[in-house]
Amino acid sequence: MNIEHLKLFVRLATTQNITQAGHELGLSPAVASLHINKLEDGLGVRLVHRTTRKVSLTEEGLAFLPHAEDVLASVEAARASVGAGKVSPSGTLRVTAPASFGRMHLVPALDGFLNRYPDLSVDFRFSDSIIDMVEGGFDIAIRNAPLKDSTLIARRLAPDRRILCASPDYLARYDEPQTPADLANHACVNLAGLDNWMFSTPDGPVTVKATGRLRTDNGEAMRDASVAGAGISVNSTWSVYQHLLSGELVQVLKDYPLVSEAAIWAVYPSSRQLAPKVRAFIDYYAACFAPPIYWDERL
Repeated sequence: MNIEHLKLFVRLATTQNITQAGHELGLSPAVASLHINKLEDGLGVRLVHRTTRKVSLTEEGLAFLPHAEDVLASVEAARASVGAGKVSPSGTLRVTAPASFGRMHLVPALDGFLNRYPDLSVDFRFSDSIIDMVEGGFDIAIRNAPLKDSTLIARRLAPDRRILCASPDYLARYDEPQTPADLANHACVNLAGLDNWMFSTPDGPVTVKATGRLRTDNGEAMRDASVAGAGISVNSTWSVYQHLLSGELVQVLKDYPLVSEAAIWAVYPSSRQLAPKVRAFIDYYAACFAPPIYWDERL
């Protein structure tokens, strides 16, 4: 059984596209299709359904997939046992991440990653929407929301501390709130889905329903609106630390921290052995974001 054919099949199971899977392994569409045909001929079963737009695994293909993954994992372990595993990770790594975090923190550190792994290419897709990893053919998803899919594994990369912020201009016009209850008299800039703000107080957790005339689904837009004086907003420190240092924003209600278990997570499918390129990416960025985290240490 040809190992390269197995690699292509496993990649095809994720991308659901022969052309894309072949491209990531340096194969033309015709050669990639031929490899799958040879694998099917050797097994005597059809592994994939083919259509003009995409492919999907047959029942036999789904049954064969975990065994193919186990074979590839065993090959990697065998190579590593004799030192061959020290070969630099290679291929294309497809990563999806929240747009703001990706632009502000993944991209600036990327040059060091690419220099360390010259045989790797990175395909970043930034979106504030939760994208289906398997459907999109991604190796890793960076997320700042709790993991709900039991078929995925999450590794914590960094804290995601959240605070209330407003511009000095806004506070000069409307006075600074002294307690969470005072927010009822203020304009709050809301992020879609996060209208209820929970605070830790001496009397226990207190939840305030934030009200205001501006609501957005983009964290950067919310932050920038607060910089412009539109009101008070909840922001991750990784998003606003530069604005706090410059004085464009001021933290409010410091004595009433938000109750939050948010973090930045690297998520990958649990059904496959952790590929060397995936491990390399996660280890690299975990080191970049190791405590003391750079966006918090000067605040």
